[in-house]
Amino acid sequence: MPKTVSAPTLLGSLLFTLVLAMGLAPAAQAQDVETDNASSQAEQDAANGLPVEDVQTFAEVFERIKRTYVEQVDDKTLLRNAMRGMLSQLDPHSEYLDADAFQNLRESTEGEFSGVGIEVGLRDDQLTVIAPIDDTPAARAGVQPGDRIVAIDGTPTNNLSLQEAVDLMRGEAGTDIELLLLRDGEQEPRDVTLTRESIQSESVSSRLLEPGYGYLRISQFQSRTGEQTREALASLMKSGPLEGLVLDLRNNPGGVLSSAVDVADQFLSSGLVVYTKGRLADDDMRFTAHAKTTAPDVPLVVLINGGSASAAEIVAGALQDQGRAVLMGTRSFGKGSVQQVMPLGNGDGLKLTTARYYTPSGRSIQAEGIAPDVRVVRGRLEVEENSGFQLRESSLRGHLLNGDADQVLDDPDTPVAADDYQLGEALNLLKALNVVQRPRSGQSAKSGESATP
Repeated sequence: MPKTVSAPTLLGSLLFTLVLAMGLAPAAQAQDVETDNASSQAEQDAANGLPVEDVQTFAEVFERIKRTYVEQVDDKTLLRNAMRGMLSQLDPHSEYLDADAFQNLRESTEGEFSGVGIEVGLRDDQLTVIAPIDDTPAARAGVQPGDRIVAIDGTPTNNLSLQEAVDLMRGEAGTDIELLLLRDGEQEPRDVTLTRESIQSESVSSRLLEPGYGYLRISQFQSRTGEQTREALASLMKSGPLEGLVLDLRNNPGGVLSSAVDVADQFLSSGLVVYTKGRLADDDMRFTAHAKTTAPDVPLVVLINGGSASAAEIVAGALQDQGRAVLMGTRSFGKGSVQQVMPLGNGDGLKLTTARYYTPSGRSIQAEGIAPDVRVVRGRLEVEENSGFQLRESSLRGHLLNGDADQVLDDPDTPVAADDYQLGEALNLLKALNVVQRPRSGQSAKSGESATP
């Protein structure tokens, strides 16, 4: 492909456009083809279904911009912009990536980049936050999924491509950026000033909520997320068998497909995880679980919300369809497409939607999302400290002490439900499931057998 193209005539521009679009002639020949060869090529392309009239219009627009635009624009810029426009009109996730953007995408996949820590997309042609990444400037400032970014440092976003918006938000660590955000239900946008950081995000974190009940948070799916999940589960199980686990996929914007399959596989011992269907045979793939599983029998509740997208929905959909987990929260984002990132010969890259993915039961969640089994909206449990004196047995003078001297009152410093209502409800559900499944007094775990006194 030539780096620059002279277009003295409309026909010359048309020929170059045909070569650019279809790759029908070597680059070296594109500059020297004669008029009759161009006409012959156009006729051949027309027979193959190429809309020659539209290509002629494109070439005419290209040449008129070259000749009459108020400022001089070089051919390379015009062609790059044309390719960006061509991709951006396909769907919100396909885009042309220049060398810097291509490198940024690779860095974010590996978990290290400089920015404010938000995943964004276009929804109804508006730049919208899909999810903030945990422990980043955006998350600490209270940026939420669904927030619309009206302006970036005073530049309106309504005419920006997705890549242009991302480029504006990326920058050197330590520099400030001002976002104008509009949230649903609010009349006026708000200004938020963030300081860019060098973000080295660990995608997996874990802790024990209570003895026997674990919490596993996956903030995004990076190349090492499957391995990190395996390590986190092993760490949780060191203190003893888990009676229940909360898998938190809220505000997880997705990421690497293979990592999502790996995570789901750690809870499934068999069966389909996800399959994809595209136009090419190579895009039709099926991913199944393996028998070797890290946590095959641990009762599982998965938290999702409107910021759970793409790879997060693959995990949630697989666990829901196979009856392996109870999904709790609110409906997920609804990104049911798969993108491939393809390097180009000039050092740039192409992110192109090549397939749709389907959950094990055959559901496409594109633009629909995944509905939770138990709907719990985001909220906070408020404990009224000054609502009047509360009389308890322990308040009475001379009250009897508990006979079990080793008993510890369940009065944690930071009750789970008070900090995170949805998480508190997930923990309560796990406890309820264990009560329901626990053998009753006088019954053996095996049906039909009597208990030994």
